[in-house]
Parts: sequence; C-alpha cells; structure tokens
Amino acid sequence: MSGAHFAFTDRWGGVSAVPYEELNLGGAVGDDPGSVRTNRELAATSLGLDPARVVWMKQVHGPDVVVVDEPWGERPVPEADAVVTTRRGLALAVLTADCTPVLLADPVAGVVAAAHAGRPGMVAGVVPAAVEAMVGLGAEPARIVARTGPAVCGRCYEVPDAMRAEVAAVEPGAYAETSWGTPAVDVTAGVHAQLERLGVRDREQSPVCTIESDDHFSYRREGLTGRLAGYVWLD
Repeated sequence: MSGAHFAFTDRWGGVSAVPYEELNLGGAVGDDPGSVRTNRELAATSLGLDPARVVWMKQVHGPDVVVVDEPWGERPVPEADAVVTTRRGLALAVLTADCTPVLLADPVAGVVAAAHAGRPGMVAGVVPAAVEAMVGLGAEPARIVARTGPAVCGRCYEVPDAMRAEVAAVEPGAYAETSWGTPAVDVTAGVHAQLERLGVRDREQSPVCTIESDDHFSYRREGLTGRLAGYVWLD
C-alpha cells in the first residue's frame, strides 16, 4: 500500500517450549527471555526488518498514545496501548492473544500507528486517540488505511449481560451474541465502528478468531500462553 506494510504473526516458527509454543513474542507471560528474544529476531528478519528497529509497548488496556521516532534502546518501555511514528523504517508492534491488534497508516503523510484494543481499551477510546495523534502529525482520516488482525470474535467472546450493556452504551457496534445464544462483545466490530465514524474508510478485518484457531494464541482458550504480534511500518 504505497510503501505501507502490515503483518500479523501466527504461533508457529519459533523456539519457545510448551505452553508458549512456538513463536511467542510476549516478554511478560513467563516465557524464557532468551526464547522471546530469538522469536522476535526470527519474526523481524522474516519480514525484512531490523529487530533493533522494532518498537514495543508496555500494554495496560488504556487509552494512552506515545509518539516515537526511535527505538527505546536502554530506556524503560512506557505504559501505552498505542504508538505512532513518522519515522520511515521504524516498525511499530502490538501484542495480542484475543484482543484486537489495530494497524493504521497514512502513506501520503508518512504516519503509522499500532494500537492494542481489548475490551477496556476499545471502550476507553484508544483507537480514536491513535487516529487523533496521527492527524496531529499530518494524517487525514480519509487516507488512513486500517487493518485489524486475529482476535476473539463476537460469536465466542461471552460476557455477563451487564458488561455487554456497559460496553454497548459506549460503543453500540460491539453488541453481540455468542453462537450459543448468550451475551457477548465483539471488540473488533466496535473498533471498526469507531473508525467508520472517524472517516477511515479503507479497512480490512482478519477472518481469524483466536479462540477458534489452533494456529493462534488465545488467552481465553488456554490461559497460560504466548502472544501474537502485529507490525506496521513505512519504507
């Protein structure tokens, strides 16, 4: 897409042992740190990226956005659920294992963002906050390309009825029902509804539900497990 690149991993092709097998990219789930480093190197190089030029976040299910222009290096990784950059060749990464990974790019303005939208983050508005930060750097919603990756679908994400009502009061597009007829939340649908209202029209959604796919990590299915990653960058 005119110099913008989007990528989502599955769970295969890494070195982590059970229960993180194989390509766990999350550094805070109890996996061996050496295995995670190796997995991040494998994933980055397979995409033609320099592993040292990938920016990660300390995700906390909030609305905070950080603008970056270089890797963290030896600096502490800040708490945030979205990162934005105008630096070409700097890849932004988001970790998930049921939450919705959101990748955004305006290739004309040279601005990209990666956001972590779980249920709390979607309700808190992390994706609109990321778009707002992009616009502040010259992006235009009509030019933004949005890609959402593998995530739990509304047919599988069962929640109490009161929780569904609370979420739907903020984002009606997230109202859902499981395939067995109980209350549910569709976070990805909520994200796309938010993007639609913001004027982001070029959007695609992964068909993969992490709970249904054995090729992807799912916290709700497995509990102790690894993390997938989404990457976005500009040439």
